[in-house]
Amino acid sequence: MKHRLLAWLLTVMVLVPGICLGEKLTLMLDWFPNIDHLPIYVAQQEGYFKEKGLEVKILSPSETTDALKLAASDNVDVAVSYQPQAVIGLARGLDIQVVGRLVEHPLGVLLFLKERGFKAPQDLSGKRIGYTVPGTEEVLLEAFAKINGVKDYTLVNVGFAIVPSLTANKVDAIMGPYKNYETIALEDAGHPSAFFQLQDWGVPDYDELIFIAGATAVAKKEQAIKGFVDAVQRGIELARSDPDRALAAFFKGVPDADRSLESRAFQLTVPYYAQDQKHDHQRWQKFADFAARYGLIEKAVDTRPALRSWE
Repeated sequence: MKHRLLAWLLTVMVLVPGICLGEKLTLMLDWFPNIDHLPIYVAQQEGYFKEKGLEVKILSPSETTDALKLAASDNVDVAVSYQPQAVIGLARGLDIQVVGRLVEHPLGVLLFLKERGFKAPQDLSGKRIGYTVPGTEEVLLEAFAKINGVKDYTLVNVGFAIVPSLTANKVDAIMGPYKNYETIALEDAGHPSAFFQLQDWGVPDYDELIFIAGATAVAKKEQAIKGFVDAVQRGIELARSDPDRALAAFFKGVPDADRSLESRAFQLTVPYYAQDQKHDHQRWQKFADFAARYGLIEKAVDTRPALRSWE
């Protein structure tokens, strides 16, 4: 009798809309929740994850380097990471898969207060330059410096403290802040900013935010991770087709968010969300070759095996 009852309940949960068992996935963000993550929260609040039979737990990191490490060690199922960080990880032998895309062009810039008056990267020679993500941004800065003749600078790890580090004169510039976010936060603080956009100064184009999973997680939860990526892409599509609804979903998922800042940042971010979930193999390899040439990685790496296609 108990077996029949269990079978009936399982059948109902499959057939009745809105009722599902919900395979659990853990997602580690790269940063505190912000507008870059909007499609994730849209997928959660609009029920796109649920429609895929998923229950997604969204976590925020204690450190900016947590996400990739936790995914690589299979302590979380999926993590938001950065293409440069992933390339560095692959070169170091991490067994990771790039399972999806969130933001398809660089948002990170070399940011400074407008009052500093820097006109070209060489003006940063001898200055204090902060960085945000250890193991990624400082080595990207090193490559940028080599290309653009920036010499004798002092590195400072500022972590999450981007705005106060600049406004309190702890650093002269920072590698890694986002042009769609920290520029607005600085404006609100009464400090207009300026920046050097990396791809304008010799750094190849790349995916700013990507989804990473450990090889074990992909093997065990392949369909769940595919469902997760599909749901996020639907979130991106809603952000473009119905921005007001998408923004409302984000604020419902992140009720403590600064509505003024995030709303303005959203307008700048929408064009950068991924158009689709197809990896550009040539672009990935071009960046990896650049990384090897300028010392971001110690040896050349073939990125194609790590780029997971769901087609």
